[in-house]
Amino acid sequence: MSKQHPEDKSFKDEVLGALKQPQSDQTQEDHGLNERPIQQPQEEVGSRTASGKTKNKKAKQTAASRRAAVEEVPIAEGGETQLRKQQRKKEDRIVNRIVLIVVLALLVIGGVLGFSMYRYVSSGLQPLNPDDTETVAVEIPSGSSNKAIGEILEEDNIIKSGMIFNYYTKFNNLTGFQAGNYQFAPSMTLDQIAKMLQNGEGSVTSDAKVTIPEGFDVDQIGDALAEATNISKDDFLALMESDEFFEKMKATYPDLASAGDAQGVRYRLEGYLFPATYDYYTGNTLEEVVTQMVDKSNAVMSKYFDQIAQKEMTVQEVLTLASLVEKEGSKLEDRKNIAQVFFNRLAIDMPLQSDISILYALGEHKELVTYEDTQVDSPYNLYVHTGYGPGPFNNPSEAAIQAVLDPTPNNYYYFVADIHTQEVYFAETYEQHMQLVEQYVNNTSN
Repeated sequence: MSKQHPEDKSFKDEVLGALKQPQSDQTQEDHGLNERPIQQPQEEVGSRTASGKTKNKKAKQTAASRRAAVEEVPIAEGGETQLRKQQRKKEDRIVNRIVLIVVLALLVIGGVLGFSMYRYVSSGLQPLNPDDTETVAVEIPSGSSNKAIGEILEEDNIIKSGMIFNYYTKFNNLTGFQAGNYQFAPSMTLDQIAKMLQNGEGSVTSDAKVTIPEGFDVDQIGDALAEATNISKDDFLALMESDEFFEKMKATYPDLASAGDAQGVRYRLEGYLFPATYDYYTGNTLEEVVTQMVDKSNAVMSKYFDQIAQKEMTVQEVLTLASLVEKEGSKLEDRKNIAQVFFNRLAIDMPLQSDISILYALGEHKELVTYEDTQVDSPYNLYVHTGYGPGPFNNPSEAAIQAVLDPTPNNYYYFVADIHTQEVYFAETYEQHMQLVEQYVNNTSN
């Protein structure tokens, strides 16, 4: 065995000491990628020492921060963050609360309005004053509608509400109310009043009944009034010429005011005195009698105001054509065809050439119109003048008004009536028309 040199021993110790020391990062890199990774010291993984607890706490905090960061990232494309979901839920709760408040407010308001309406209707159905049995004279004009009667009863302090009366009678299908002078008391119920109106119970018998036939003109109505009442024809005609009275009627019935725009009219209320039977009482004034007629005309025409507007006509034009149709034909079928003939002529600016216009212009009532008659100088002469003329030639019936508003479509421009049978024949050309005239008018052997 050979003896070691001291220097060799020292060199050996240095080598062994170096091997025991951990390799540096640089040393590890020098060893290459094939080297096994060196295990981390125990305290870095997490030990139970004080320093280890601190490091572990920091690690947990770091992990929590990372989780929070991950939660901030959308779950998927178009998704929501957890924070956004919470905000949306909060907004939904606020919106739901607002909606609930609005719904409750509407329910409260609706309840209040409903209760108020209920009390109003219930009150209106009760007598105005159950303790007041003193009767009051109330005049119900002929031709008054349920609405008009309700308004009269309210104005005379018999009932609380004319509107409630109107709806009450319609709901209970109460019709057939009779005109007259009644004695009503504020203590009466709506049912009692309605039954009295239906039966005519308590009404004062009229002193006279004035019948205005369909197609009567102002002059003929004057004769009818003078015959049935103590109203003179001259007073009646003077009222028909009164601008003051016409303006009063125009203000009361504005929908009938187109008569005020007409030029050259003889009587502005011609056509507006509806043909019907009217009750006359000795105490009635002339104005009250005429107002009844205008009121009745307004009540009838009000059903057709929308239809008249759709046809782009005025009330004056409708009544003018209706007054011609009234006299030119008696059957509804003939009237509707005659109305269309007039419309066909108006469309090409052709004179209407109605004999009715000539008779009105002459102020006469005769069976045949001569050629000389057709040359009369008057704005009412529709043989000479085109268009409608100044206004109505008489006071037409509702049937004639309906014929004008709903005519039968045709291509006729002429018509003639058999003077014996009153049958009406229509033609498209003048030649055809003359053949019909020769056959049914000039041929006296028929």
